[in-house]
Amino acid sequence: MTQTKHETMKRDKLNDLIRWKNSNTRKPLVIRGARQVGKTWLLKEFGQTHYRKLVYINFENTPNLKQLFSKDLDVKRILSILEIHSGFTITPNDTLIVFDEIQEAPSGLTALKYFCEDAPLLHIIAAGSLLGLSMPNKTSFPVGKVDFTDMYPMSFLEFITALGEDKLSDAIKNRSWEIIDIFHEKLIDYLRTYYYIGGMPEVVQNFINNQKWDEVRLIQHRILNSYEADFSKHAPLEIIPRIRMVWQSIPLQLAKKNKKFIYGAIREGARAKDFELAIQWLVDAGVLLKVHRITKPELPLMAFQDLSAFKLYLLDVGLLSAMVNLDKKAIIQGDKLFLQFKGALTEQYVIEQLQNTKNLHIGYWTNSRNTAEVDFIVQTKTEIIPIEVKAETNLKAKSFKLFCEKYKPKTAIRTSLQKYKHQSWITNIPLYAINNTEL
Repeated sequence: MTQTKHETMKRDKLNDLIRWKNSNTRKPLVIRGARQVGKTWLLKEFGQTHYRKLVYINFENTPNLKQLFSKDLDVKRILSILEIHSGFTITPNDTLIVFDEIQEAPSGLTALKYFCEDAPLLHIIAAGSLLGLSMPNKTSFPVGKVDFTDMYPMSFLEFITALGEDKLSDAIKNRSWEIIDIFHEKLIDYLRTYYYIGGMPEVVQNFINNQKWDEVRLIQHRILNSYEADFSKHAPLEIIPRIRMVWQSIPLQLAKKNKKFIYGAIREGARAKDFELAIQWLVDAGVLLKVHRITKPELPLMAFQDLSAFKLYLLDVGLLSAMVNLDKKAIIQGDKLFLQFKGALTEQYVIEQLQNTKNLHIGYWTNSRNTAEVDFIVQTKTEIIPIEVKAETNLKAKSFKLFCEKYKPKTAIRTSLQKYKHQSWITNIPLYAINNTEL
């Protein structure tokens, strides 16, 4: 595989930040996302490449500034301190102010409201992990005074771009299927590699630099351990054991043929009321993705959510494969261990790609008797699109056909290891291109 340098790593989220910079209705921006998905790297890269001056404050490692907002929220006073700290004169349009790990600074989020009202020309971005979880109850959230965006691990296309395959990534983005088909087997190999490595930037960069699969696993386990440390540090004491139980049950939940979350799989006799808060904490922390059952595939999907039935996925496919200690040979060579877990990894991969690159509402569908299921149902601005996920090349999908015959969706997508193929009622999108479907 082609090696590339860290400075060439590209994140699609950079384009969103450029649009924010140029917007006439720009407000202070809050970037949400789990730890280690690349928020800090992105903000420094954006500030250094699109502004003359970057004033960067990380409140986690700048203890003398943690009380910056505590005395009062006077914007002039705060700016004076930032100028002394950075050595820059802060001017609109050519200065980016970044408040990283803002949850560590009391009243930091509240201060954004006053920047919006009293200094609207300034360009300010705040980022943090566990936002809304580790904040004191008295903190006022600046509703209506900030813009929000969410950040996730690197998508598959970002991954192969980092490996030096930017032309191949562009071909997928441009839907150049004749070119893509020539490199089909190569892309399948990259896909299997991504199942192992995932999209956590530190993991990807280490693999690019060293090509050592064992080091990848060590870093992934370190990230998983850091998440578990966050449970103890930030979660309410009374739900920490339940958070751990939910977290550790995810591989088992996804290994089932029916991937609906079952409380009894956590422990015998477990009930929803015992674990609802723990699940919501993990979702709010950004380390789990939650997908609800949809009772009827109509607009808007949210109106037809069954709140009692849902699936839970990790935020990253590489972390999932690390959690179950899948060996690289199992994935690359497809031995029995991987084959047993392939469906789980593939669904995990697909939900990530949809979540990462599209602003979609995502659910799944089963009939009332749970005898038929469609893996994912997504809502675009104008239509509902069912997506069937196939880990193999066997494309039989009785439930999917029944769904399409009953509801007659305008667009129906199957994603599999097969090449692109458009048929009268269904379009097959290769798994490696699912994050660039026409949604």
